[in-house]
Amino acid sequence: MGNRTIRDYAAGLIAGLLLAFTALLPSQALAWGEYGHRTTAEIALANVKPETRAAIRQLLRYEAQLGTPDCALASLPDASVWPDCVRREGWRWGYTASWHYQTAPICTPYNPRANCSGGNCVRAQIERNLRILADESLPGNVRLEALAFMVHFVGDIHMPLHSGDKDDRGGNDRVTAYGIVPNKNLHSIWDSALAERAITSANPPLVRRYSPAEKASIATGGPEDWGRESWQAARDFVYPNAFDADACATDLPGETALTQEDIVAAIPVSQQRVQQAGLRMARLLDEAFAPGPLADIP
Repeated sequence: MGNRTIRDYAAGLIAGLLLAFTALLPSQALAWGEYGHRTTAEIALANVKPETRAAIRQLLRYEAQLGTPDCALASLPDASVWPDCVRREGWRWGYTASWHYQTAPICTPYNPRANCSGGNCVRAQIERNLRILADESLPGNVRLEALAFMVHFVGDIHMPLHSGDKDDRGGNDRVTAYGIVPNKNLHSIWDSALAERAITSANPPLVRRYSPAEKASIATGGPEDWGRESWQAARDFVYPNAFDADACATDLPGETALTQEDIVAAIPVSQQRVQQAGLRMARLLDEAFAPGPLADIP
């Protein structure tokens, strides 16, 4: 066997082993960006009125008119991840990047109007796209685009690190180990592996038909309230959980590791935010497709 053949064989063997090892790890692509967002949409779809479900199906017929063939938009779960997909075409959709978050310092009083110049933040874009979606005088493709943005941003605003920040771009600048997965940042852990574990371990399942009483107690508030909740969760739980310290009483190190105990403690918080996002999304969808003018959301 020649040297090149040996090298090729070894490279192939290593690639195969890495692929097999990667399959054993928590998926880093499936979370609020994929798995979590799709789960919130599935919760919503299971809890909207039949008339709302039918109206969504009608809007989805305009998919081709959006001109995004590489980003499917054939279902509500597709809609929930479409805004992240189209962002890959920065030349066309780069202006939407700031719509996905509204981070605020966790150690100063919360201001729901800060960091939202010109309405370029997640709270304002939920409100804007909800109004577009509800306006039946607009073309179907325009309303379908608004549907996708609205459902995606309802998911985003419920992820704590899209609202709370400790001088690290919502956890993006702090290296965190998650079990055997090293060198991820705190934001990506909450976005991905932790969300996936929270969803798959929920009992009863998060995707189900909820009772009227459950909806009344969970599907509350509006975007401003939801952003404040996420900011409080980042301040009171996410950073203290990750660094075993009061984040506002000390300077945090640049890296940390989530222990098994940290992960177990974080799962109920993540489950609650996914559940709240799905049921609140269902409420907004029902309101958007209801006859008559859209009521102001809180």
